[in-house]
Amino acid sequence: MPITLILGLDVGSSSVRGALFDGGGRMLKRTFVKEERRLAATRDGGAELDANKAFQQVVGVIDGVLERAPSGEVTHVAACTFWHSMMGLDERGRPTTPVLGWADNRSREQVAKLRRQLDEAAVHWRTGAHFHSSFWPAKLLWLRAEHKDIWRRTARWCSLGDHLQMHFCGEAASDISIVSGTGILDTRQGIWDAELVRSLKLKPAMLPPIAAGGTAFPLLPKWRKRWPRLADAQWIPAVADGAANSVGSGCAVPGRAALMLGTSGAVRVVLDTPPGSIPEGLWCYRVDARRFILGGAISDGGGLYDRLKQILRIDISDAAIGKEMARRGADAHGLTFMPFLACERSTGYDELRTGEVCGLTMATDAIDILQAAMESVAFRLAEILDRIESVCPVREVITSGGAITASPVWLKMIADILGRDVEVNSEPEASLRGAVLLALEKTGKMEITDWLSAIKTRTISSHPTCHAVYRKARNRHQSVYGSIDNTDK
Repeated sequence: MPITLILGLDVGSSSVRGALFDGGGRMLKRTFVKEERRLAATRDGGAELDANKAFQQVVGVIDGVLERAPSGEVTHVAACTFWHSMMGLDERGRPTTPVLGWADNRSREQVAKLRRQLDEAAVHWRTGAHFHSSFWPAKLLWLRAEHKDIWRRTARWCSLGDHLQMHFCGEAASDISIVSGTGILDTRQGIWDAELVRSLKLKPAMLPPIAAGGTAFPLLPKWRKRWPRLADAQWIPAVADGAANSVGSGCAVPGRAALMLGTSGAVRVVLDTPPGSIPEGLWCYRVDARRFILGGAISDGGGLYDRLKQILRIDISDAAIGKEMARRGADAHGLTFMPFLACERSTGYDELRTGEVCGLTMATDAIDILQAAMESVAFRLAEILDRIESVCPVREVITSGGAITASPVWLKMIADILGRDVEVNSEPEASLRGAVLLALEKTGKMEITDWLSAIKTRTISSHPTCHAVYRKARNRHQSVYGSIDNTDK
């Protein structure tokens, strides 16, 4: 008997992934397709994708998945796209800008202007976002001031997910999880924030409509012709990858924190009600119309590791690196590293903060520096978790991400620095799975509950002696972190 299938897409900043899933949210692994890419970095701080090329990559992945598809009806397309993306469209729906990623900080000088003109604490309470170049307000001010021609030609600002939906379906409606990551949404009311819209001189038509629950669209005739298997499929507005990752990691219920370490990193908890307060340095977005998500994100994770290996010319394998670090032990180097090569997001949101290393001696070697950097990333994640726990108790920490998979020694550092056991998520495509689970819930086919937790492969235990060493090292890290002058904030 033919089965009912869902096409899942994870349109990330470093890759596009796709696969078919059954009605229980289980991936048909032989249908999995992945196409890698990278945000183009510009010398002035840009991090962008060509919008048309990004679209064609998605088309190519869909082609590849359907070529591997077994018999069965594909009823829906469920996608997630990377949070905070922004681009412009003209009156005919053509891109007026590249897709600007969260790491694009060309608008950093506009952040100070926002802080002068508006009450950041009040805006943080309403929108869940601090003023920072990763969010839309600074980017929009920058484009209006520095690129007046683009501003004049742009009829609508949207996310990458909206752009894909316009191409495939001819209509735009943005999921609340995506718009909550713009920094312009009043997350508690679920509407665009009136003060920010007025301050940014935006007309309502310049922002995408927010999709109602259960919204879905058929594909345009040209795409139904190209993909007969999708002739009757409904496209569900793309959700944010961070929200999807938490759900797909088994962290869709309060009390479980999803710790993700890939190119960047984050710690998040899903809440059934809005938090009574949002700790300084954290953000609060939406998963859907019912659930909220509280946490913090760092820009430097696996990307920092890869870059330092290049700079330091470390050419041994990751396994050999991990073995040597384990032999040396916790904080054996005595260095203090500030992991801000890609600038700071949580917890300080300082646009001007950069990477630093203190304590270098003639005995310091490349492995020392790399180890100090990895430990410092874990210190930043620990700070985020501490702030989450100030308003929301966390029973379990569940880890996922490519950097976690590639470096077991990093995972052990995290457990020892947190001073608690951590669970390792066995789901290799947590964001992809989460997008499908959310789609199944929105279409009334399942309810996301505790039993939908991803299977955990193993528990990594914290060692008390190592935790004691790291507690001192973390205090040293915080002392250096707090001593840097942030007069421009």
